[in-house]
Amino acid sequence: MLKFSDFASDIQPLDGKKKKILEVIDKQIIVTNYKIKPSQYKKGSDLYVAIQADLNGERIIIFTGSLILIEQLEKYGDRIPFETKIKQIDKFFTFS
Repeated sequence: MLKFSDFASDIQPLDGKKKKILEVIDKQIIVTNYKIKPSQYKKGSDLYVAIQADLNGERIIIFTGSLILIEQLEKYGDRIPFETKIKQIDKFFTFS
């Protein structure tokens, strides 16, 4: 009999203390994982991303509908883990 863990090892739930994106602006974080999912809120984007990161040794999770962050993670997600800061430019968020 197979165990679930034998065939689903790549499916890892994201965990951590939930932080608002504004709480981590301009702070050094290490992005360790992410998941992009359909959003139930239709405020501009049909998607949202859950970003798992380390902030000063604490595992955190950030939820955002930022299309720029979603596009950056889709493009550079294969380089995880990476160190970055989230910057706010006007109403937009970006990794720097």
